[in-house]
Amino acid sequence: MAAVRLEQLSDDYQATPPSQFGNPAADTLSPTLPLSCPGCGALTVGLGTQEQAGYYNLGRKSVKLFITQAKYLPRDSAFTEFKTFDAAVRQAGDVIQSQLGLEKGLDPTTARQVIEESDECMSEVLRPIPSCNRCHHLLHHSSASPIVNPTIQSIQQMIGESPYSYNHIYHVLDAADFPLSFIPQLQRRLDLMPQRSHNRRAKTRVFRQGRRAEISFIITRSDLLAPQKSQVDALMPYLVQVLRDALGPSGKHVRLGNVRCVSSRRGWWTRQVKDEISSRGGGGWMVGKVNVGKSSLFESVFPKGAPEGTVTVSGESNGKSVRTPYQHAADQALSVSGAEAGSLLPPAQPWQQFPSMPTVSHYPGTTASPIRVPFGNGRGELIDLPGLSRGSLEDHVVAKHRPDLVMRQRVKPEQLVIKPGQSLLISGLVRITPTTPDVTFLAYPFVPLASHVTSTDKAIAMSTQTQPSGVLTVAKPGVGPKMALARVFRLEWDVTKQRTGPLTSAAAAGLSSRALPFVVFSTDILIEGCGWVELVAQVRKRKLECTNANSAFPAVEVWSPNGDYIAERRPMNGWLLGRPKPLYSVRLGIGAAVLPRNVKRIHLDFAFKLNDGHFGARKVWRNYLPRLKYHNPAVSMSVNRTQNQTGPATLTVFFAAPSHSASNASATAPLPSVITQDTPTPGHAPFERTVTIEMKHRHESEILSELLSLTKASPVEPLPEDKAELEKLAEEERQAGLDRARNAAYTEQKRQDKALLDQARGAAGAS
Repeated sequence: MAAVRLEQLSDDYQATPPSQFGNPAADTLSPTLPLSCPGCGALTVGLGTQEQAGYYNLGRKSVKLFITQAKYLPRDSAFTEFKTFDAAVRQAGDVIQSQLGLEKGLDPTTARQVIEESDECMSEVLRPIPSCNRCHHLLHHSSASPIVNPTIQSIQQMIGESPYSYNHIYHVLDAADFPLSFIPQLQRRLDLMPQRSHNRRAKTRVFRQGRRAEISFIITRSDLLAPQKSQVDALMPYLVQVLRDALGPSGKHVRLGNVRCVSSRRGWWTRQVKDEISSRGGGGWMVGKVNVGKSSLFESVFPKGAPEGTVTVSGESNGKSVRTPYQHAADQALSVSGAEAGSLLPPAQPWQQFPSMPTVSHYPGTTASPIRVPFGNGRGELIDLPGLSRGSLEDHVVAKHRPDLVMRQRVKPEQLVIKPGQSLLISGLVRITPTTPDVTFLAYPFVPLASHVTSTDKAIAMSTQTQPSGVLTVAKPGVGPKMALARVFRLEWDVTKQRTGPLTSAAAAGLSSRALPFVVFSTDILIEGCGWVELVAQVRKRKLECTNANSAFPAVEVWSPNGDYIAERRPMNGWLLGRPKPLYSVRLGIGAAVLPRNVKRIHLDFAFKLNDGHFGARKVWRNYLPRLKYHNPAVSMSVNRTQNQTGPATLTVFFAAPSHSASNASATAPLPSVITQDTPTPGHAPFERTVTIEMKHRHESEILSELLSLTKASPVEPLPEDKAELEKLAEEERQAGLDRARNAAYTEQKRQDKALLDQARGAAGAS
């Protein structure tokens, strides 16, 4: 069991002399170690190996400082920070001293005391509590000994020992393999209030055994799903629907307004979750499987710096204020005697405005025991619980490649084409083989492992380790015979409208997906703790009509170690979220026009450099010619740039030869800057008429206006959805400019502060 019993800790700790902690000189030290590690929550142990959670080596410098010096840092100690402050006060001018509320010419030591007395938080600075050896190795060496994961019964017992009448369970899910990290029937196993149904008379609050416990679902690491926050927000209906599928038949009849999708790394929606935790008060419990991001979420949503004073637990049904059990013990030190014997929960910690946070690591099972951190001066606690088992895929991977299983940032996949007779192999761990003949599959592996397509025979030989492979494989020797069929997955979801692009887009052809002669099917193959693979296949409707319902869908076989760690979900179309944006800058704007059919070619002649009047021609080539080419792909457009800066800058339009009568009827006088040529142009069809526009020493807008007037082109007007998208892009560009300016100001301020600090330190060292 992950948590260590307190009576066992007391016996081991009292019976063990200090010399047993791994330091020969420990007999001269007072073994006032912390009761539990602030990083992993493991209770301090006196016996065991140095890799065990909760073991402290007294030879470490941070541990020596903690047990040999006072718990609080004295105010008048001559620390480097105080020396730097004194030097800065000496060099500060009268204006800065007045801004700090100091009298002119005040002594630095007296000034420091004045500032400390004005801020109660600075009067006593808590010495940082050191972490155990295991957390130290995790942070600095990325290695640690494994722990025993708790069971759901242990989690239930921990929550049952809560000193609060109001508790909230945060079921943390990982976005990388969502919803594989979902714990089935968690509410029933923890004896929680059932999810509220759609019935408007459904109860909102239920007390059981004098306690009320509710649940919320938090999907972490949402930045792995899409590159932008707006795209993740647009995925919320999809994520809720997938969660309903994971809940089973009961998921169709419950309300899911308690789902949050956050990103601790990017700060998406963490502020809202933090405010909810602070307003609820009571006990907040982080429950989930290992390596789903509970500790990083804990650090980003913990309400730090709450004001002191008597506060109450919010949310009680009768509206009365209730003092929490932690209220009177907020400033007491840790003590074993204060904990109940046999409890799985460690004793309460003293409240701090900025306490130590749990250790964050990509290693699975970082948290070994519950970590209780109070907030709001007794308003409540946030408890980080050890994670439940998530499978053992890493047991089949070489030790040095186990960190590669974790998706740390969003993967930009390559589109892989799986033709008949081929298979997709993912680092020798997972093999995906199509079973539908004469169908080509597209695969988009959103996994941090190497993926490649090869023949099915070679893929089988490499995955079963019967043939040496020339590509990177992370599977351990001996895993090959354990490869088994996980399941045959069918691509059942229709994504024709999302995949056909301009065929069904209202801005292009605008066809209905039912009018197309084919159907596009898709599904997402999930790999537990690793990521997912998006599969897409196109099938003709005629073929669907000739087959029965069961065999109509394209299907694939998925092989994995022991046939485990694989599942599927409805497709998210993740590749479409990361693809390049539509070419609005080319499709719309000044110069977007449709030329008449008699225009066959446009040719530009100008010099390389801008001087001597060639700036307008260069602007037309760079800004307007791409838009004309986009809307007129059949019109040949060429550019000839010369080294002769004094030469001409011309734009020549080639017209098709009209009929004799039409040519006589349409004879018009040329524009002043237009040169008409009636003789055939070499290399072109006879009777072709060319018109040349002089571009030298002219503005690009004037040149474009004359070209559109000469050819009688029809400008392309943006559609309403295009205007909305252009406004959105303009707003994003404006916001990006503000962000760049703010970041630049912040960087400049940091540079100035660092320069002042270096100058003060130099003065302090010289004195």
